[in-house]
Amino acid sequence: MTLITEPDTRERILLVAERLFRQIGYRKTTVADMAKELRMSPANVYRFFDSKKAIYEGVARGLVGEVEAAAQAIEKAEGSPATRLREMMTTINRMNTERYVGDAKMHEMVEIAVDENWHVCIAHMQVITESIAGVIAQGAASGEFHVTDVLTAALCVCTAMMRFFHPQMIAQCADKQGPTIDHQIDFVLAGLGSRK
Repeated sequence: MTLITEPDTRERILLVAERLFRQIGYRKTTVADMAKELRMSPANVYRFFDSKKAIYEGVARGLVGEVEAAAQAIEKAEGSPATRLREMMTTINRMNTERYVGDAKMHEMVEIAVDENWHVCIAHMQVITESIAGVIAQGAASGEFHVTDVLTAALCVCTAMMRFFHPQMIAQCADKQGPTIDHQIDFVLAGLGSRK
């Protein structure tokens, strides 16, 4: 007999919620819909998540967690800081584009999360900023970057890359004239004093 633990049940709820968000949309999905898919009562779902918003934030946390893990792995990798910073920025852009831009229903969830200032969004930007700062600090220590205030430099990089990081801006700017991601990264690296 297999024992189903609380973390297993929480994970199942989040997986079903994400699938329903993709199928019928964030606003239209109810806890009752999730409970029906899981063959449990809505009250049982609320044993694991204290509110509908907590379920939604759990789904968002999983999605952004994958992006954060990729950024942190690049931060810890070997190689030139400029090369790794380029890789980190293109990876964040690629993952956010794949997850949200082509999927209108998931894009809706991102819009609501940003509009309602969900904690998960704020925490995500902090983790991304810290990963960028980690690479900048390595570049400053090796002399590859010429910055004195690493945190301010990281915040400036995030601001400069917002068009390529933020799901809403990626979607809104997709058909608008502007620099390519490579042009923008070249600009950022030049601003950090990289000659590569």
